[in-house]
Amino acid sequence: MHGKNYRTIRGMAYTSKKFAPGAPNPKVARFTTGKASPDYDYLLRLVSEGRVQIRHNALEAARVAANKKLTLIGEENYHLFVKTYPHVILRENKMIATAGADRLQEGMRKAFGKPIGLAARVEIGSTILELSVKSENLEKAKEAMKAASAKLPMKTHSELVQLEKKIAA
Repeated sequence: MHGKNYRTIRGMAYTSKKFAPGAPNPKVARFTTGKASPDYDYLLRLVSEGRVQIRHNALEAARVAANKKLTLIGEENYHLFVKTYPHVILRENKMIATAGADRLQEGMRKAFGKPIGLAARVEIGSTILELSVKSENLEKAKEAMKAASAKLPMKTHSELVQLEKKIAA
């Protein structure tokens, strides 16, 4: 099984776990890491430039890559949030391709497939990750977003938004 087989969006999204017994849970360990706080200066968004499906293990790899770069500045100084959630159930009709296996295969008979993983459908312009940091850690945050984008199956770009401070009167 290859990830590139599940990258393109084809057909209806198959999302109901009620009809897919044995559908796995998402591999994304945490959807938020760091400290959620209102006193961050910048918000970085990792934005998709393609219409694809992102497998749940690719989302987790991107989160881990970003988190690894960010732990150097301390968990109190950033907030990382995975915006996309893998809903789509991926199926595979397993075929045996060894000698003597021709009597075991059914071919296209009963070819519905067994659930093997989950994916998130992403449109062009969708936000995948959001990262809030203070101004002194902006360069590390850009490095973290670059590391995360290398784990994803499409081109991405980072958007930088300066957060407004609310002054208490």
